[in-house]
Amino acid sequence: MRDIYDQIHELEGMPRLTKHEQFVQGIINAVDNRVVAVGDLLPSVNKLMNELGFARETIMKGYKELIKRGIVESRNRMGFFIASADTGQSLRIALLLYAFDTFQETFYKTFKKNLDPEVHLDVFFHHNNIDILDTIIGNIRGKYGMYVVAPIPNPRTRDILKNIPLDKFLMIDRFEQMDGDFSYVTQEFEQATYKAFCELKDVITHYDEFIFYYRPSTDTPIEILRSFKRFIKEYGIKGTIQTEYTPGAITRGKVYFTINNTELWAMLKDCMNKNLDPGIDVGILSHNDDMVKEIICGGITTYSTDFRLMAEEAAVFVMSGKPVKKIIPTTLIRRKSL
Repeated sequence: MRDIYDQIHELEGMPRLTKHEQFVQGIINAVDNRVVAVGDLLPSVNKLMNELGFARETIMKGYKELIKRGIVESRNRMGFFIASADTGQSLRIALLLYAFDTFQETFYKTFKKNLDPEVHLDVFFHHNNIDILDTIIGNIRGKYGMYVVAPIPNPRTRDILKNIPLDKFLMIDRFEQMDGDFSYVTQEFEQATYKAFCELKDVITHYDEFIFYYRPSTDTPIEILRSFKRFIKEYGIKGTIQTEYTPGAITRGKVYFTINNTELWAMLKDCMNKNLDPGIDVGILSHNDDMVKEIICGGITTYSTDFRLMAEEAAVFVMSGKPVKKIIPTTLIRRKSL
């Protein structure tokens, strides 16, 4: 422990070096000089105050910066520990996504592109499983300078995420209420879905039935289900909710709406096999746009938020630390299929 203090004391009197910078660089030097190693316990704030004569605020600010860089981690009620010997990195970010679907890949690539080159980014996937989310957060808390999380709509989510300091937390994609003042860059589902349906009402009513495939156990937002029920009731449209698409079931004269891309591809394959023309014989609507939907079968009608814009806004937050509360708009993109 004495050697750590010596590393900090050695920087005393250096021109233009503040006490905060002296503390941070002293810890970094202790790591680089192998005075401390990964997993070692660092002095408490009180011990550092007594030894260095620094204010509590100065030491806490220094520890926070070292945590943000990923060099130090804070363990609840245990203290501060060396988390990484890579002292050259300026910021470590944990990104928690549902899975590596096409639109989440778009988010990831755009997000990474807009970060500073020296930033270290780790990606985790919870697959809409609350136990996996709980395990991931438990394993990584205190080890990153920023946490960007796509949450799960679950009663346990609030308690799990409260383990992350709010000034280092950004909620993305889906909004879930939490305690305290936190930042988010998300999309909205219920009103956006209803608006898209209303814009498509005239073409939907040309068909005999509107079928929505909704899987309650997946990450499909329940807000979309509520919008579907509201739409068919208010406009007197024959609508059906089914749990999954059965290959070969596509029928002339119906509109099909799915959020699952695997189901979408199966529908389009069945259209080819049955010589059904999307947009004429059947209607097809999908959620979350991507390049494939733009070109396949003459184009698939979608409504989607802009995941590139969401990623750009998220990158601004993690690089600046400036609080943000933003809902990214959802847009209907009309193509041949409906």
